[in-house]
Amino acid sequence: MSEIVITTLAERPEITSVLGNFWKVWPRFMLEDLIGDALIGHVSREFADQCLVATEDGELVAHARSLPFAFGIEGRTELPSRGWDQVLQWGIEDHRLGRETNVSSALEVMIKPSHHGRGLSHRMVAGMRDAVKAKGHTALYAPVRPNGKTDAHLPMTQYAAQTRDDGLPVDPWLRVHVRAGGKIIKVATASMVVAASLAEWREWTGLPFDSTGPVVVPGALVPVEASLEHDRAVYIEPNVWVRHDV
Repeated sequence: MSEIVITTLAERPEITSVLGNFWKVWPRFMLEDLIGDALIGHVSREFADQCLVATEDGELVAHARSLPFAFGIEGRTELPSRGWDQVLQWGIEDHRLGRETNVSSALEVMIKPSHHGRGLSHRMVAGMRDAVKAKGHTALYAPVRPNGKTDAHLPMTQYAAQTRDDGLPVDPWLRVHVRAGGKIIKVATASMVVAASLAEWREWTGLPFDSTGPVVVPGALVPVEASLEHDRAVYIEPNVWVRHDV
């Protein structure tokens, strides 16, 4: 088995062009979060020293992105309920305004499915912690997507609180963060929002979307709310805020 090498994207800028969802890690509808679609590309370009890439024999097998932001300033004294969307906006805004930052937020860790079970999730989280510590930041936050949640009707507050016999979270991604020293803070109730026509939802999911009300979609953490009258369906995803002191 070859060695997996982890570096920052700043050290391997030629990899920038191949970052994305080509491993189909995310459910199709997740790519339609408008804020993420508009801003995530800026993270790789502007904060390459906080983005990680893992390669094996020159092939990309995992990557992770984080960005710095100012926390504790006016209007930002609490972690936002809008989680991923909001912290992405904060970080890009701070960069554009030249505002001094003091903490960072993880945005994603993507691992090629063929490389699951090789400890990459732990190494990538540890690498992000090291990268933000090198910037002199005091904390790495993460609006974690607990994708082990399979019951869309179970409230996220209850799921995030579930633990195994060893006291670690039931959810695999929350467990990675807690093992790395992270502390679960609270649920970000509206971390990502995807709103689209019923035809678009049918295309993305293969489901009929032929009635008004909640629709359970594979890969969705909560039901999608559909309205025939308005020809619209909206998915509001909760994530879980985790804090790593670095």
